[in-house]
Amino acid sequence: MPLGKLRPPWRQGPLRRGTDVAQSWIVLATGVLIAVAAPAAGVAAGSAVDAAAHRESSTWRPVSAVVTKEPATRISVDSGTGTGGRVHMTVRWTAPDRTVRTGETSVAPGVHVGDRTTVWLDRNGTLVRDPSTPTDSLAESVVAGTVVASGTGLLLLGAEKAAVRLLDRRRYAQWEKEWAEVDARWRHPQQ
Repeated sequence: MPLGKLRPPWRQGPLRRGTDVAQSWIVLATGVLIAVAAPAAGVAAGSAVDAAAHRESSTWRPVSAVVTKEPATRISVDSGTGTGGRVHMTVRWTAPDRTVRTGETSVAPGVHVGDRTTVWLDRNGTLVRDPSTPTDSLAESVVAGTVVASGTGLLLLGAEKAAVRLLDRRRYAQWEKEWAEVDARWRHPQQ
């Protein structure tokens, strides 16, 4: 029902049917739910993603490492600071059990072979290949919240359209029945 034709459900009128009242209430409820539930779902999803990222990164610990091999490729675009994206490099570090290990991780640009850098190990002592920054976590949270809020809104809108379609079927069936009764009275007038 177009917004121009939407009437408050509590208004009465001689041509107003039960299906019209039901449709008005459905449209009103859907609007309220989209305005309240969709943003709430987006905030909840964004908070959950942010909390998961914080839980994961809280188990990481920094370790000093030495760059042993030049980068093969860049892994991201300019971060907006003018310093360029992070690059993958092979590094060597000493594990807590005093064994020397090597692995590939992302480091800031401008680091060369022989330079020291900080790398991150997870709780098992495994090198974190692409540690996320707070900016990355924020971006993931915002994207997740936006997608969930949009999806919730679209789901509610789809449910409203399906309910209105069912009401339209019922309305058309009522009209058909009433027209058949009127047609019978016109064809066979009472004398």
